[in-house]
Parts: sequence; C-alpha cells; structure tokens
Amino acid sequence: MILHPPILALVLASLIGCGLIAWASLFAWRLLARWDLASGAESQIALERRTYLVSTVMAFVMAMQIGALVLFVFNADRMAAMFVGAMCAVGTLNASVYGFPALYAKMAMFFAASLWLVADHVDGRGRDYPLTRFKYRLLLAIAPLALVEAGLSLAYFLDLKADTLTSCCGSLFTPNKDGIAAEMASFDAASALGLIAAALLLAGGTGLAAGSGRLPTGVLRVASLAHGAASLFVFGAALIAIVSALSLYVYEHPHHHCPFCILKREYGYVGFALYLPLFAGTALGAGGAMLRTLPLPASLNVALPSIAGGLARASVAAFALFAAVAAAIVWRSGLILIGG
Repeated sequence: MILHPPILALVLASLIGCGLIAWASLFAWRLLARWDLASGAESQIALERRTYLVSTVMAFVMAMQIGALVLFVFNADRMAAMFVGAMCAVGTLNASVYGFPALYAKMAMFFAASLWLVADHVDGRGRDYPLTRFKYRLLLAIAPLALVEAGLSLAYFLDLKADTLTSCCGSLFTPNKDGIAAEMASFDAASALGLIAAALLLAGGTGLAAGSGRLPTGVLRVASLAHGAASLFVFGAALIAIVSALSLYVYEHPHHHCPFCILKREYGYVGFALYLPLFAGTALGAGGAMLRTLPLPASLNVALPSIAGGLARASVAAFALFAAVAAAIVWRSGLILIGG
C-alpha cells in the first residue's frame, strides 16, 4: 500500500521536508554561534548570503507541510473504500495505531510552519536581518516536531494492510463511549453553538482592536495577545461545535457526529469550507500575537506593526467566513435540534 501514489507523495514530502529541516538546523546552529552584523568579516558575509538560500528552501518546505495536512486528510477519506469496516477517514486512520497520532503531528506542523512563514516574511521586510536569530531559533524548535511527524507518517503508511478490519466513526464519535471524541459528541448542541458564538465574538472584538492601528502601542500589544489566545479558544470551541452540533445539521441526522464525513463529496465538501478558514484564522491570529511579543527593531518600526495588524484583520475575516458557513449549514438544514 506504500506504493499508492498519494501515499508516496505524502511520505516523500515528509521525508524530504524532515531532511531539509535537519540540514537547515545545522546551518542554524552555525548562524546562531557566529552571527554578528557589526562584523565585516568574510565569514559573516558568507552567512548573510547563505541565509537567503536556506530561507527560500525553508519557505518552500513549510508551505509544503501546510499543504500536506490537506492532502493527508483528503487521501484518508478516499482510501476508506480499501478497508473493511471503513466508511470515511476515521476508518482509514483507525486501520493503524499510528493513524491519529500522525494526523495530530501534521496539525501541529501546520501551525508551526505557519508561524515560521510569518517570521520569515517579516524578517525579509527589514534591511538588517532583524528577525534572523529569532526565526532560526524557531526552526530549531520545529525540527524535533518535523522528525516526529515524518516518523509517524512513515510508520502509519507502512503499517497499513489492505486486509485490516477497522472501525469507523459510528464507534468513535458516539456519546456512550469513553474518550475525548465521545465527550465532544455528548456535548449539548445548544451549549456548543453558544460557546462557539461567544468565542467568535471574542476573537472578532480583540482582532479588530489589534488591527485598528489607532490605539497606543501597549494597548495594541495586549489586544494582539488576547486575539491570539481567543483564536486558540475559537479553534477548540469550533471542533466541539462541529462534532456535537454542526455535523448533525449537515447529515440531518441526530446521531451522526463524525467530523470527517462532512469532507465527502455527497455533502458538497462542506467540511473543507469549515476547516480551511478555521485553521487559517487560528494560524493568522497566533502569528499576529507572536509578532507583538518580539522587540520592535528600528528597521521594522513601520512594517512589523502593519503586518501584525493585517494578520489580525485577516484572522477576523477567516473566522467570519467560518461563522457564515456554519450559519448557512444550520439555516439550510432540515434538522431541528434546538427549540423543536
């Protein structure tokens, strides 16, 4: 099964990405030990030249890691037909003990790669490499995660066997079971929708404040940090709402809680319309908050606050799109969960 074309693409992407991040990490150690902008030595000039190459390669690798999450989930859904008992991506992921850990590692890499791309973009706006040390420290922190993600992905795909009897979403996302999935499925639908509405309002308010540009610097910093925290709150509340309520409206069935079946063609791929803005809004909000925690270099006196504010506004827009899709799902559904 490892020779299945999408699997080969995912494995190669993980292994190549991990290898390139390891290569860049070796350069990062050297850079952090020798970087001195005040020096005109030949070694410093060589470091400055090489950082362009490494940064370009890493930008490609991080973008590839972001896209790999989408391909991984889409492929898991398409492969469900190959396993007995599988009806969606849950069955494919349950076909190996490494399935869900690999998914969680890819989700973590999505957010880590997003933060690195933000730092790299801002660093490129300064004339004196203002965030070079920071972004390479961040790269060193990401490297172990990349190794874990590549190892789990390879272990998962090598462990897949076509004759595996697996279980699907009905046995996992059900209220009468144990575990986090069951807890999410048993969450009261009205409470879940209220929670996500409150989270979105909080993220919207803090995001608009962080992106206003007219408030004092200290207030903007607090607003950005609050928006970053609110973005994470939205992410968690949204996952609960999708499992406990929104999926039911999509399927028009009061007991089908699967958050993966909504990615299927028969449901208009509506899951992608929910998850893409949700992940984007969370990553953008976290990226803006990260920038506000950094010292403000003179060369980024204008660019950094502008970019941080833009990220906050983009995050609010992504969450607004998520809210619009969620509202449309509830409005158009023939299922009445609340007030019926």
